[in-house]
Amino acid sequence: MADIGFMKLNRTLAASLIAFACATGAQAKKPPPTPPPPAAAAAPTDADMRTPDPQDLLVIETTKGRILVELNDVAAPQAAARIRTLAHQGVYDGRSFFRVIDDFMDQTGDPLDSGVGQSSLPNITAEFTFKRGADTPVVVADRNGGTEEGFLGSLPVISQTMDLAAMTADHRVQAWGDYCPGVLGVARGDDPDSGNSQFFIERTNSHSPDHSLQALNKKYTAFGRVIAGQDVVDAIAVGEPPAAPDKMISVKVLADMPEATRPKVRIVDAASPWARAQMARLEQELVPDFTVCDVKLPVQVN
Repeated sequence: MADIGFMKLNRTLAASLIAFACATGAQAKKPPPTPPPPAAAAAPTDADMRTPDPQDLLVIETTKGRILVELNDVAAPQAAARIRTLAHQGVYDGRSFFRVIDDFMDQTGDPLDSGVGQSSLPNITAEFTFKRGADTPVVVADRNGGTEEGFLGSLPVISQTMDLAAMTADHRVQAWGDYCPGVLGVARGDDPDSGNSQFFIERTNSHSPDHSLQALNKKYTAFGRVIAGQDVVDAIAVGEPPAAPDKMISVKVLADMPEATRPKVRIVDAASPWARAQMARLEQELVPDFTVCDVKLPVQVN
Protein backbone atom coordinates (compact mmCIF):
# COMPACT_ATOMS: atom_id res chain seq x y z
CA MET A 1 0.00 0.00 0.00
CA ALA A 2 1.31 3.42 -0.89
CA ASP A 3 2.36 5.63 1.94
CA ILE A 4 -0.45 8.19 2.49
CA GLY A 5 1.93 10.80 3.87
CA PHE A 6 4.21 10.43 0.88
CA MET A 7 1.27 10.86 -1.50
CA LYS A 8 0.13 13.99 0.34
CA LEU A 9 3.66 15.35 0.11
CA ASN A 10 3.75 14.67 -3.62
CA ARG A 11 0.39 16.37 -4.16
CA THR A 12 1.56 19.39 -2.18
CA LEU A 13 4.82 19.56 -4.15
CA ALA A 14 2.97 19.21 -7.47
CA ALA A 15 0.54 21.98 -6.54
CA SER A 16 3.45 24.23 -5.63
CA LEU A 17 5.21 23.50 -8.91
CA ILE A 18 2.03 24.21 -10.88
CA ALA A 19 1.51 27.49 -9.04
CA PHE A 20 5.14 28.47 -9.71
CA ALA A 21 4.82 27.57 -13.38
CA CYS A 22 1.63 29.61 -13.71
CA ALA A 23 3.22 32.61 -12.03
CA THR A 24 6.32 32.27 -14.19
CA GLY A 25 4.19 31.96 -17.31
CA ALA A 26 2.21 35.03 -16.35
CA GLN A 27 5.43 36.95 -15.89
CA ALA A 28 6.76 35.69 -19.24
CA LYS A 29 3.61 36.85 -21.03
CA LYS A 30 3.68 40.26 -19.41
CA PRO A 31 4.27 42.87 -22.17
CA PRO A 32 7.51 44.81 -22.04
CA PRO A 33 7.29 48.28 -20.53
CA THR A 34 6.37 51.04 -22.98
CA PRO A 35 9.43 53.12 -23.79
CA PRO A 36 9.19 56.78 -22.85
CA PRO A 37 8.25 59.11 -25.72
CA PRO A 38 11.26 60.61 -27.47
CA ALA A 39 12.31 64.01 -26.26
CA ALA A 40 11.54 66.98 -28.46
CA ALA A 41 14.47 68.09 -30.54
CA ALA A 42 16.30 71.25 -29.57
CA ALA A 43 16.09 74.20 -31.95
CA PRO A 44 18.25 73.88 -35.07
CA THR A 45 21.57 75.70 -35.02
CA ASP A 46 23.20 77.80 -37.73
CA ALA A 47 25.14 74.69 -38.78
CA ASP A 48 21.83 72.94 -39.57
CA MET A 49 20.67 75.66 -41.97
CA ARG A 50 21.31 76.21 -45.68
CA THR A 51 20.66 79.18 -47.94
CA PRO A 52 18.68 78.24 -51.08
CA ASP A 53 20.07 79.26 -54.45
CA PRO A 54 18.34 82.56 -55.41
CA GLN A 55 17.71 81.09 -58.88
CA ASP A 56 15.61 78.40 -57.24
CA LEU A 57 13.44 80.63 -55.05
CA LEU A 58 10.12 81.88 -56.35
CA VAL A 59 8.57 84.85 -54.50
CA ILE A 60 4.81 84.90 -55.01
CA GLU A 61 3.03 87.97 -53.63
CA THR A 62 -0.70 87.29 -53.39
CA THR A 63 -3.76 89.15 -52.19
CA LYS A 64 -3.54 87.00 -49.04
CA GLY A 65 0.20 87.33 -48.42
CA ARG A 66 3.58 86.03 -49.55
CA ILE A 67 4.42 82.46 -50.62
CA LEU A 68 8.04 81.31 -51.03
CA VAL A 69 8.64 78.30 -53.26
CA GLU A 70 11.84 76.34 -53.81
CA LEU A 71 12.02 74.94 -57.35
CA ASN A 72 13.68 71.58 -57.99
CA ASP A 73 15.69 71.13 -61.18
CA VAL A 74 16.67 67.54 -60.41
CA ALA A 75 13.11 66.20 -60.11
CA ALA A 76 11.64 68.32 -62.92
CA PRO A 77 14.15 70.38 -64.95
CA GLN A 78 11.73 71.34 -67.74
CA ALA A 79 8.96 72.43 -65.39
CA ALA A 80 11.30 74.43 -63.15
CA ALA A 81 12.80 76.16 -66.20
CA ARG A 82 9.33 76.95 -67.59
CA ILE A 83 8.17 78.53 -64.32
CA ARG A 84 11.32 80.70 -64.21
CA THR A 85 10.83 81.80 -67.83
CA LEU A 86 7.20 82.78 -67.31
CA ALA A 87 8.10 84.60 -64.09
CA HIS A 88 10.82 86.52 -65.99
CA GLN A 89 8.24 87.45 -68.64
CA GLY A 90 5.68 88.63 -66.07
CA VAL A 91 3.08 86.14 -67.32
CA TYR A 92 2.04 85.23 -63.79
CA ASP A 93 1.58 88.77 -62.51
CA GLY A 94 -2.11 89.43 -61.79
CA ARG A 95 -3.21 85.85 -62.43
CA SER A 96 -6.17 84.49 -60.46
CA PHE A 97 -6.47 81.36 -58.38
CA PHE A 98 -9.39 80.28 -60.56
CA ARG A 99 -9.91 76.77 -59.18
CA VAL A 100 -9.48 76.19 -55.45
CA ILE A 101 -10.72 73.03 -53.73
CA ASP A 102 -10.74 73.06 -49.95
CA ASP A 103 -8.57 70.36 -48.37
CA PHE A 104 -6.96 69.76 -51.75
CA MET A 105 -5.28 72.40 -53.91
CA ASP A 106 -5.08 75.93 -55.36
CA GLN A 107 -4.80 76.16 -59.17
CA THR A 108 -3.49 79.20 -61.05
CA GLY A 109 -1.17 80.26 -63.87
CA ASP A 110 -3.72 80.56 -66.69
CA PRO A 111 -3.37 83.82 -68.69
CA LEU A 112 -7.14 83.62 -69.30
CA ASP A 113 -7.93 82.89 -65.63
CA SER A 114 -10.41 80.26 -66.78
CA GLY A 115 -8.60 76.93 -66.85
CA VAL A 116 -8.50 76.65 -70.65
CA GLY A 117 -5.66 79.05 -71.42
CA GLN A 118 -1.89 78.73 -71.61
CA SER A 119 1.20 80.74 -72.43
CA SER A 120 2.50 81.32 -75.97
CA LEU A 121 5.27 78.78 -75.34
CA PRO A 122 4.96 75.15 -76.46
CA ASN A 123 3.79 72.49 -74.03
CA ILE A 124 6.35 70.64 -71.94
CA THR A 125 6.64 66.88 -71.66
CA ALA A 126 5.70 64.98 -68.53
CA GLU A 127 8.28 64.59 -65.78
CA PHE A 128 6.29 62.31 -63.53
CA THR A 129 9.42 60.41 -62.47
CA PHE A 130 13.15 60.98 -62.50
CA LYS A 131 16.24 58.79 -62.17
CA ARG A 132 17.99 58.54 -58.81
CA GLY A 133 21.61 57.42 -58.64
CA ALA A 134 24.27 57.23 -55.96
CA ASP A 135 25.09 60.87 -56.74
CA THR A 136 21.50 62.10 -56.32
CA PRO A 137 21.36 63.93 -52.95
CA VAL A 138 18.26 62.21 -51.55
CA VAL A 139 18.13 62.14 -47.75
CA VAL A 140 16.23 59.02 -46.72
CA ALA A 141 13.70 59.43 -43.90
CA ASP A 142 12.02 56.01 -44.02
CA ARG A 143 12.25 52.64 -45.77
CA ASN A 144 9.17 50.59 -46.49
CA GLY A 145 9.57 47.36 -48.40
CA GLY A 146 10.97 48.15 -51.81
CA THR A 147 10.71 51.94 -51.53
CA GLU A 148 12.47 54.75 -49.69
CA GLU A 149 10.98 58.12 -48.68
CA GLY A 150 12.99 61.26 -48.09
CA PHE A 151 13.94 64.70 -49.31
CA LEU A 152 15.60 66.04 -52.42
CA GLY A 153 16.34 69.56 -51.23
CA SER A 154 13.00 70.57 -49.70
CA LEU A 155 10.93 68.37 -52.04
CA PRO A 156 9.51 65.18 -50.50
CA VAL A 157 10.28 62.22 -52.77
CA ILE A 158 9.76 58.48 -52.96
CA SER A 159 12.02 56.12 -54.85
CA GLN A 160 12.73 52.49 -55.42
CA THR A 161 15.33 51.23 -52.99
CA MET A 162 18.89 51.90 -54.11
CA ASP A 163 19.58 48.19 -53.64
CA LEU A 164 17.97 47.76 -57.06
CA ALA A 165 20.51 50.06 -58.72
CA ALA A 166 22.99 47.19 -59.01
CA MET A 167 20.53 45.43 -61.34
CA THR A 168 19.81 48.36 -63.71
CA ALA A 169 21.85 49.21 -66.80
CA ASP A 170 22.53 52.80 -65.69
CA HIS A 171 22.76 51.95 -61.96
CA ARG A 172 19.85 54.25 -61.26
CA VAL A 173 16.36 53.69 -59.92
CA GLN A 174 13.01 55.35 -60.46
CA ALA A 175 12.00 58.21 -58.13
CA TRP A 176 9.11 60.67 -58.01
CA GLY A 177 7.85 63.68 -56.09
CA ASP A 178 5.52 62.93 -53.18
CA TYR A 179 2.45 65.19 -53.03
CA CYS A 180 2.67 66.29 -49.42
CA PRO A 181 1.08 69.64 -48.44
CA GLY A 182 2.86 72.54 -50.13
CA VAL A 183 4.10 70.57 -53.13
CA LEU A 184 3.58 72.26 -56.52
CA GLY A 185 2.51 70.30 -59.60
CA VAL A 186 2.09 71.07 -63.28
CA ALA A 187 -1.58 71.15 -64.28
CA ARG A 188 -2.43 69.33 -67.51
CA GLY A 189 -5.20 67.88 -69.63
CA ASP A 190 -5.74 64.23 -70.51
CA ASP A 191 -2.51 64.21 -72.52
CA PRO A 192 0.42 63.65 -70.11
CA ASP A 193 2.50 66.06 -72.22
CA SER A 194 -0.03 68.92 -72.15
CA GLY A 195 1.52 70.93 -69.29
CA ASN A 196 2.25 74.57 -70.11
CA SER A 197 1.83 77.46 -67.66
CA GLN A 198 -0.82 76.32 -65.19
CA PHE A 199 0.15 74.83 -61.86
CA PHE A 200 -1.39 73.91 -58.52
CA ILE A 201 -0.29 73.97 -54.89
CA GLU A 202 -1.32 71.34 -52.36
CA ARG A 203 -3.20 72.66 -49.33
CA THR A 204 -2.44 71.51 -45.79
CA ASN A 205 -5.25 68.97 -45.45
CA SER A 206 -4.61 67.35 -48.81
CA HIS A 207 -4.23 63.96 -47.08
CA SER A 208 -8.05 63.79 -46.75
CA PRO A 209 -9.72 60.53 -47.89
CA ASP A 210 -11.54 62.43 -50.63
CA HIS A 211 -8.27 63.62 -52.16
CA SER A 212 -5.67 60.88 -51.88
CA LEU A 213 -2.08 61.93 -52.39
CA GLN A 214 -1.47 58.65 -54.17
CA ALA A 215 -3.86 59.80 -56.90
CA LEU A 216 -1.35 62.50 -57.89
CA ASN A 217 1.99 60.73 -57.42
CA LYS A 218 3.55 59.72 -60.76
CA LYS A 219 0.60 61.27 -62.62
CA TYR A 220 1.48 64.98 -62.31
CA THR A 221 4.92 66.58 -62.48
CA ALA A 222 6.07 67.76 -59.03
CA PHE A 223 8.52 70.63 -59.47
CA GLY A 224 8.86 72.41 -56.11
CA ARG A 225 7.52 73.02 -52.65
CA VAL A 226 6.32 75.91 -50.51
CA ILE A 227 8.94 76.55 -47.83
CA ALA A 228 7.22 79.59 -46.29
CA GLY A 229 3.64 80.85 -46.58
CA GLN A 230 1.69 77.60 -46.39
CA ASP A 231 -0.82 79.50 -44.25
CA VAL A 232 -1.34 81.80 -47.25
CA VAL A 233 -1.91 78.79 -49.53
CA ASP A 234 -4.58 77.55 -47.12
CA ALA A 235 -6.26 81.00 -46.96
CA ILE A 236 -6.81 81.39 -50.72
CA ALA A 237 -10.54 81.78 -51.49
CA VAL A 238 -12.25 78.49 -52.34
CA GLY A 239 -14.42 77.88 -55.41
CA GLU A 240 -14.50 76.64 -59.01
CA PRO A 241 -14.25 79.55 -59.66
CA PRO A 242 -14.32 81.45 -56.34
CA ALA A 243 -16.87 84.24 -56.07
CA ALA A 244 -14.04 86.70 -55.41
CA PRO A 245 -10.81 85.02 -56.57
CA ASP A 246 -7.52 85.79 -54.90
CA LYS A 247 -4.69 86.73 -57.23
CA MET A 248 -0.94 86.45 -57.62
CA ILE A 249 -0.01 90.14 -57.56
CA SER A 250 3.54 89.38 -58.69
CA VAL A 251 5.73 86.32 -59.20
CA LYS A 252 9.49 86.81 -59.25
CA VAL A 253 12.60 84.68 -59.10
CA LEU A 254 14.60 85.86 -56.09
CA ALA A 255 17.72 86.33 -58.22
CA ASP A 256 15.85 88.89 -60.36
CA MET A 257 14.93 91.08 -57.40
CA PRO A 258 17.13 94.01 -56.30
CA GLU A 259 19.40 92.91 -53.48
CA ALA A 260 17.92 95.48 -51.09
CA THR A 261 14.38 94.11 -51.51
CA ARG A 262 15.14 90.40 -51.42
CA PRO A 263 13.87 88.42 -48.43
CA LYS A 264 16.74 86.66 -46.66
CA VAL A 265 15.82 82.99 -46.55
CA ARG A 266 17.39 80.02 -44.79
CA ILE A 267 15.96 76.53 -44.36
CA VAL A 268 17.03 73.52 -42.32
CA ASP A 269 19.09 71.19 -44.50
CA ALA A 270 17.41 67.77 -44.67
CA ALA A 271 20.87 66.20 -44.37
CA SER A 272 21.71 68.10 -41.17
CA PRO A 273 22.02 66.42 -37.76
CA TRP A 274 18.90 68.26 -36.54
CA ALA A 275 16.77 67.05 -39.45
CA ARG A 276 18.02 63.47 -39.16
CA ALA A 277 17.28 63.45 -35.42
CA GLN A 278 13.83 64.88 -36.07
CA MET A 279 13.08 62.18 -38.63
CA ALA A 280 14.20 59.45 -36.22
CA ARG A 281 12.08 60.92 -33.42
CA LEU A 282 8.95 61.18 -35.58
CA GLU A 283 9.43 57.68 -36.95
CA GLN A 284 9.54 56.30 -33.39
CA GLU A 285 6.63 58.43 -32.26
CA LEU A 286 4.31 57.80 -35.23
CA VAL A 287 5.16 54.20 -36.15
CA PRO A 288 3.64 52.58 -38.17
CA ASP A 289 1.98 55.65 -39.73
CA PHE A 290 5.09 57.80 -40.21
CA THR A 291 5.65 59.29 -43.68
CA VAL A 292 7.97 61.96 -45.05
CA CYS A 293 4.96 64.32 -45.08
CA ASP A 294 5.18 64.42 -41.26
CA VAL A 295 8.61 66.08 -41.36
CA LYS A 296 8.68 69.89 -41.29
CA LEU A 297 11.90 71.69 -42.22
CA PRO A 298 11.98 75.00 -40.30
CA VAL A 299 12.59 78.17 -42.29
CA GLN A 300 13.93 81.58 -41.33
CA VAL A 301 12.81 84.58 -43.42
CA ASN A 302 14.06 88.09 -42.74
